[in-house]
Amino acid sequence: TAAFLALRMGRPLLLEGEAGTGKTEIAKVLAASLGRPLIRLQCYEGLDIASAVYEWNYPRQMIEIRLAEAAGAISRDQLAADIFADRFLIRRPLLQALEGDPDAPPVLLIDELDRTDEPFEAFLLEVLSDFQVSIPELGTIKACAIPIVVLTSNRTREIHDAVKRRCLYHWVDYPDAERELEIVRRKAPDAPEQLSREIVAFIQTLRGRDLFKLPGVAETIDWTRALMELDRICLDPETINNTLGVLLKYQDDIARIKGSEAASILAQVQTELAAGKPS
Repeated sequence: TAAFLALRMGRPLLLEGEAGTGKTEIAKVLAASLGRPLIRLQCYEGLDIASAVYEWNYPRQMIEIRLAEAAGAISRDQLAADIFADRFLIRRPLLQALEGDPDAPPVLLIDELDRTDEPFEAFLLEVLSDFQVSIPELGTIKACAIPIVVLTSNRTREIHDAVKRRCLYHWVDYPDAERELEIVRRKAPDAPEQLSREIVAFIQTLRGRDLFKLPGVAETIDWTRALMELDRICLDPETINNTLGVLLKYQDDIARIKGSEAASILAQVQTELAAGKPS
């Protein structure tokens, strides 16, 4: 519903949730389903306008200046106009999205916005509200057609209210067992049905444990594929212990689950599945 409203209302969609719950995948699926190009801006601490919006091709500009000086027949004003021409502009993801095909605007994914600094969030306000950027040498560049904008955050810090006000908001939670099983069937269609059911039930139970980092849907899919590579058709304690590093990414969590705890969870899961209980 949130994605549908974002498309119909032309509003950015801000997705928050734990890592691995499928926030980035939503943008990828939107692009694939609508037949639109996906433009991804991967955020990080220190991200600036030169990396996110545009920068000038300084080496080419210097060559142009040297050639003009050698020719000696061009005025300073004309040279200044020439070196800041469009052909010297390097377009980064935000500008690429604004200048996309008017008949098929791209999907702009601003991934992990919480990793950036607050000044960059402030810069984004113009993009998210007016879908335009200002380049001092060229003026304001406004989108001919509004791109589909998806922002994601793992909530390592709070996103500023001014950004949230410009977006529709949705929290992407861990799926229930039925939905997660459907995801596994789509992403790993060759996995044996019994194995898929045991994997989903095991992970659903595991998320109820006190772990530093709970496994997300991404880990569910990875674990399924890893077990298929090992030609497993069902779970067993030894295989679980040998592959916990695919599922859990902190040694303290692995140590807590490995051995008797993993065997206990597996026994519980197999009993419930044999009895036909939901995971």
